[in-house]
Amino acid sequence: MTRTAFGQEFDIPAGYLNHASIGVPPKIVGQAVADAVERWRTGTDQPSLFDESVAAGRDGFARLVGVPVSHVAMSASASQLVATVAGGLPDGARVLVARGEFTSLTFPFAVQAHRGVTVTEVDLDELVVAAADHDLVAVSVVQSADGRIADLDGLRASGARVLLDVSQALGWLPLSLGWADWVVGVGYKWLLSPRGSAWLACGPRALERTLPVGANWYAGEDPWTTVYDLPLRLAADSRRLDTAPVWLAQVGAGVALPWLASLDMVAVRDHCVGLADKLLAGLGLPPAGSAIVSIDRPDAYERLVELGVRASLRAGRIRLGCHLGNTEEDIDLALEALR
Repeated sequence: MTRTAFGQEFDIPAGYLNHASIGVPPKIVGQAVADAVERWRTGTDQPSLFDESVAAGRDGFARLVGVPVSHVAMSASASQLVATVAGGLPDGARVLVARGEFTSLTFPFAVQAHRGVTVTEVDLDELVVAAADHDLVAVSVVQSADGRIADLDGLRASGARVLLDVSQALGWLPLSLGWADWVVGVGYKWLLSPRGSAWLACGPRALERTLPVGANWYAGEDPWTTVYDLPLRLAADSRRLDTAPVWLAQVGAGVALPWLASLDMVAVRDHCVGLADKLLAGLGLPPAGSAIVSIDRPDAYERLVELGVRASLRAGRIRLGCHLGNTEEDIDLALEALR
């Protein structure tokens, strides 16, 4: 069914509440990717033609995060980009993470154990208190499993070096993160882009501490003149952390992110959170202020599927997410299954 939201049309089935797993894009994004597939199929594309999409996606991420575009690196996944931060840590560095954190954020640090790097887990609400005893705090702004939101004001005030993962936040939550050392996020959830697109914003004091472990031709100052021969000649800004773009993913991101960045993100948040809190209210639960709802009713998952509600099971609970194309009809359908 076609729905119109925030000036764009979405072909989204009733009851689709699985945006925390796969975001459903507006038609314009899907059409841009389909057009690119057709050009590929008919042999009418050139590699350099994708640079415009890469640049547009990079600029959209910068605007959504609130940093200069020169601070943003592009890659295919969050873990690839987090690895550049982990690789740049000194031997013996102490990293603090939230218990239950998504492993694409924690594993790149855990594999540095041979250098004496330690990773300590604490409850999410204990991060700020424990931050001073660690060299880096790495945390998702919104937790993948249950939608809880990290204390950003507390982390900023702590003075600790911080890596924020916005994969479950950017696209529905208004953010201004120029104060953070690193901000990483993927495109295929709330940023409504194909899988294979991700970005990392490096603050002014962070780039020199970030190791381009995947150095390649596209990370050059001019990618099209760095395809052969040494010496190493990487870009001076955060593009030195780029990996070669996944072309079709970047085509989608080059349309989705600029559009999202043009929206009133407060209105977007109010729409998404309003639906999520309506779902909680219908179950007799207090509002959570997040677009992600986590329900301790795993027994009801099959009933959701029967009624056509798309959700996921995470950490033994049902996870539902509300985004731009959702309406109260979706919430009513979910409530019918959950009550």
